[in-house]
Amino acid sequence: MTLFTTGDGNTPLSPDEQADLIPDLTTKEELNEWERQNILEAAAWAFDPRNLNRQDPFSETYVRELHLRMFDQTWKWAGVYRTTEKNIGIPHYQIRDALPALLGDVRYWVEHQIFEPDELAIRFHHRLVWIHPFANGNGRHARLMADVVVQRLGRPAFTWGSADIVKAGDFRRSYIDALRDADKNNIQSLVAFARS
Repeated sequence: MTLFTTGDGNTPLSPDEQADLIPDLTTKEELNEWERQNILEAAAWAFDPRNLNRQDPFSETYVRELHLRMFDQTWKWAGVYRTTEKNIGIPHYQIRDALPALLGDVRYWVEHQIFEPDELAIRFHHRLVWIHPFANGNGRHARLMADVVVQRLGRPAFTWGSADIVKAGDFRRSYIDALRDADKNNIQSLVAFARS
């Protein structure tokens, strides 16, 4: 099996992006496990009470810091906005405008209680995935961001189907289908999936 495989919902990496892999790995399974360990360390940092309530998850600095912490042992470009076009996401040159706009919207939603906490966090997640600010790891990053936001709003973290969404299979398909429903303004299936 090759290290850089693509499939439904996976973002292909350019040759330059692939060359920025830090560890010496040979299979997709090794890469997934290496990233998983890196992400667990980032989640521990994000949910540490000293960070959860002190950090501002609605700042660009935090968005980039969390991605960096999730992938800093895996990719040299961790925490850096992508500079290439992908099969999903807005054109890369629009990221620097779209992300601050999203963060401003979410800050407004919170301040004015526009949505219930679960829906607010999932709307944030959906738009963050749609922007796709990084070369890779956007879904995992957006899910962790949603978990941080919903916990800041007094709700428990999401379960995201209680399965490994990274691996191909029924759970990943359900997640991708829920994202596509949200693209059509049906956010409820993504909210339901996040709490399943």
